[in-house]
Amino acid sequence: MRAINRVLDTALYWITVVLFALLVVVLVWQIFTRQVLGDPATWTEEGARLTFVWLGLFASAFVFGERGHIAVEFLARKLPGGAERVLAIVVQLVVLAFAVVVLIWGGMRASDNAWLQNLSALPFTLGQMYLALPISGVLIAFYSIYYILQVATGAEAPYGDHTDEDDPDVRVGADEVESIVLAPTDDGTGNRRSVSDDAAAAADGPGTPGDSSAGPTKEA
Repeated sequence: MRAINRVLDTALYWITVVLFALLVVVLVWQIFTRQVLGDPATWTEEGARLTFVWLGLFASAFVFGERGHIAVEFLARKLPGGAERVLAIVVQLVVLAFAVVVLIWGGMRASDNAWLQNLSALPFTLGQMYLALPISGVLIAFYSIYYILQVATGAEAPYGDHTDEDDPDVRVGADEVESIVLAPTDDGTGNRRSVSDDAAAAADGPGTPGDSSAGPTKEA
């Protein structure tokens, strides 16, 4: 399931990039034909609207998969470990219910009702534009189920504030960041110094006591 998740992440990333680039091209062409050629293209308005709908919904699914949406986690992080995990699962269940009922079921109904309504300037129908709703709903539902399983089995922290076992350089929590910042390092002279000491010395500039790189001081 982790492999499927990564494939979806990559696919959604490139889909959103292509849709965004397409939206920019359509809007630039619309402005060019109106302001420069004096004969505005008739299809650009509907083309931009269709592209924007698909871009918005697919980008939402992509950001949800990356757990990048805004979340107020202050109170949740104050709960005991078990309660925090239960709350995270409940939140994902709410998201799953929304994806299934509103996006998938509601989106299919909306697409079916408007399937025969042709767009005036494009060879598409309004129902085809609405297909982005159920498709994005399926993607969000998959991500929600994935996170529920990850949190329930303990493979992932409730809010992702841990080091990924496959990639130790990502998703590092506050405790790990603090330990990295305060970790002792070798300054090249055999003396062990911390990163915070180096930062303070750099901020004070040359001549800081204890800074071996400072030049000779002038005696009175």
